[in-house]
Amino acid sequence: MIKKCLFPAAGYGTRFLPATKAIPKEMLPVLTKPLLQYGVEEALSAGCEVMAIVTGRGKRAIEDHFDISYELEHQIKGTSKEHYLSEIRSIIERCTFTYVRQREMKGLGHAVLIGESLIGREESFAVILADDLCDNEEGKTVLYQMAEVHKRYPDKCVVAIEEVPLEETNKYGVIAGKEIEENVIAVEDMVEKPDPKDAPSNYAIIGRYILVPEIFDVLERTKPGKGGEVQITDALLELAKQGKVLAYKFKGRRFDCGSVDGFVEATSYFYKR
Repeated sequence: MIKKCLFPAAGYGTRFLPATKAIPKEMLPVLTKPLLQYGVEEALSAGCEVMAIVTGRGKRAIEDHFDISYELEHQIKGTSKEHYLSEIRSIIERCTFTYVRQREMKGLGHAVLIGESLIGREESFAVILADDLCDNEEGKTVLYQMAEVHKRYPDKCVVAIEEVPLEETNKYGVIAGKEIEENVIAVEDMVEKPDPKDAPSNYAIIGRYILVPEIFDVLERTKPGKGGEVQITDALLELAKQGKVLAYKFKGRRFDCGSVDGFVEATSYFYKR
């Protein structure tokens, strides 16, 4: 079982300014729940109990959300509004939340490396990017599906992928490889945000990963890549060359809530649900 999930949550959320000037983008609500809570619930569904969150300046709202608000609890206790807190109260009781700050924004790979102090190097762990909001109407979340794959291949990383229009490959890490079972691909190549003409396929990595502890050793020696950032794609490519990375074509729907269009689409979808 995957017991720990890392949430990189130090980004500025510039596409949602001015709202994210004071509110962390991970706390933007889709209906009545912030994006990060959806991610934590997905991690719980896959068996994770420790939520390790990499934060930054101005992110105190995240810690406050996953804590008890005694004044609020007292005000609504015994009223018809008390049930509104039942979900978050259950999450707080079931999980352990740990935090570390990323003082400099140096890319996703750097954020994962910062999280090593919370995760340790003894076991595989999950990574969820909260602004990729996923849903599966059958009840099996994307991370749950990935955990099932990892059970069969416990010595390999698993990344979630979906097909995207070829002209959009410059927004994602893109993989290529050979299918070894239905919806599972042994990764042979990975490129970070390639131009469409250079893309090895149209299989794009989304914000769901299961990583083996070895990833930390690789990240420590990974030099900054595209955009001057430490790219998780570059580190995973090194492991892929050793046959240690699988890509999983998940069942479900994903919304890019890091963009205004995707956020609005997700809100409409969950409202209709």
